Amino acid sequence: MSRKIRAIAAVLFSILLIAGTLPLSSQAKGKNVIDKEYSQVDVGKDGMVATAHSLASKIGAEVLSKGGNAIDAAIAIQFALNVVEPMMSGIGGGGFMMVYDGKTKETTIINSRERAPAGASPDMFLDKNGKPIPFAERATGGKAVGVPGTLKGLETALEKWGTRPMQQLIEPAIKLADKGFPIDSVLADAIADNKEVLSHTAAKDVFLPNGKPLLEGETLVQKDLAKTFKLIRSKGSDGFYNGPAANAIANTVQAFGGSMTPGDLKKYHVTIDKPIWGDYQGYEIASMPPPSSGGVFLLQMLKILDDFNLQQYDVKSWEKYHLLSEAMHLAYADRAAYAGDPEFVNVPLKGLLHPEYIKERQKQISLNKVNNNPVAGDPWKFESKVANYDQTQQPNDRKYGETTHFSVTDRWGNVVSYTTTIEQLFGTGIMVPGYGFMLNNELTDFDAIPGGANEVQPNKRPLSSMTPTIVFKDEKPVLTVGSPGGATIITSVLQTIIHAIEYDMELKAAVEEPRIYTNNLDSYRYEEGISKEVINRLNQMGHKFGKTPVTIGNVQSILIDHKNGTFKGVADSSRNGAAIGIDLKGGKK
Repeated sequence: MSRKIRAIAAVLFSILLIAGTLPLSSQAKGKNVIDKEYSQVDVGKDGMVATAHSLASKIGAEVLSKGGNAIDAAIAIQFALNVVEPMMSGIGGGGFMMVYDGKTKETTIINSRERAPAGASPDMFLDKNGKPIPFAERATGGKAVGVPGTLKGLETALEKWGTRPMQQLIEPAIKLADKGFPIDSVLADAIADNKEVLSHTAAKDVFLPNGKPLLEGETLVQKDLAKTFKLIRSKGSDGFYNGPAANAIANTVQAFGGSMTPGDLKKYHVTIDKPIWGDYQGYEIASMPPPSSGGVFLLQMLKILDDFNLQQYDVKSWEKYHLLSEAMHLAYADRAAYAGDPEFVNVPLKGLLHPEYIKERQKQISLNKVNNNPVAGDPWKFESKVANYDQTQQPNDRKYGETTHFSVTDRWGNVVSYTTTIEQLFGTGIMVPGYGFMLNNELTDFDAIPGGANEVQPNKRPLSSMTPTIVFKDEKPVLTVGSPGGATIITSVLQTIIHAIEYDMELKAAVEEPRIYTNNLDSYRYEEGISKEVINRLNQMGHKFGKTPVTIGNVQSILIDHKNGTFKGVADSSRNGAAIGIDLKGGKK
């Protein structure tokens, strides 16, 4: 079934559900939550889960239905996704968990981004002639592996907000890994597409039994991963970052040419960050600060576009896509010049979002022509600090990463927007033997050529595009947004917000509306559903959209309706996700 047909079916389901014309068995009611037929759209009064895999959504919904809060559910979901989406995220990677605390009304981020090991160096992705090693090569070796942070991040979130023990929250994932589950189309395609990379590591025994990729519908059993989860169940993160597991991780990385040591794992730490805030058409937006580039450039593009009054143009018009493209070019030029880990470099956040700077950038956009020289501006004019790095030109050979995003809300007002990753599909392709999890290739998010804000340095966090976001109205959370997709993440979140706010679209329609992405004049992507006439018009102006549409991102979103006391969850049809709402009989427990 095509994405478009699935989207139409999901919207119809949503309409019927909201109208109350579906039978009670199709809705989430108390204990029946785990027995319902899962959909990409659902509504609930006591909580909501929206993830990219129905089994993970089911596990999160079970936690909520049994009295756990949104943070408890998010932790259980992440462990489950490690099992059912092993190519997207897991304990071998990192991520950003944004939490709105319903009690304190504060919004906080648990930053579990991977860090470079002590042995990393600025020139480690250059060959003996000083030229960048091709991306396909540098992305599959041990040098690409950052010190994983996900498990430490989950444990930190649990200590700060959780109400259930880790042993309870990891148990469903242990059962999934031990007993197995039927592979869905997304995982089957990922295994087939990455057969060559997986065949050179311990992963071949899990995903390529007898040398053949597992197929959709076949059962995937992951005994080693279950064993690792049992270790975490008994010893917590200490069982991962110290002792035999840490030695195994370091030895595996070194066997593939990296420098990671047990000491790098032992000293890993998360940070607890504050969001970067902005406003758009009367809404307040909390998003991810550096070392992610997501929040600042999401907010920058929204501010650049705000005065162009996009809603005067049809949502599928060439004018809308042209203005989006022009804003993207300017933002990504700034991103390449100024974004990095704030523990190491100065990032001109104030300047990049300063009203006068925004006006300067707006003046470079014309409705009638393409800006053929979209270069970085000078935000330092609006800063008291100065740049402590140079601008560098990087090779344009990086593949788009993949990851996963999910959202959870509960009846106590807590909201979680969480993007988590191992970078490329299956990360480096390297599995830790005997432990069953994939290792990330996040260090390829650093610049290959040193000298810029995002050069490799020991203990530094590579630049990210992950953009977990919560939108507020009158100081209350009303919408969660996030997506996978590497550098395309920022634009997927941007367009979902524009569709929902500027065009006042129903949430499922806002998520499914075809998206575009372009970060420079030589890199363009667009989704099916944009007419050939519009593409031709854009290309006649000087854009370079190709002949073939592709899928961009996978948005998981929740709309919080305070007036009616409901949550509406939406899973993007580009994967086999599910939204599951919670309605508890008899009100609060």
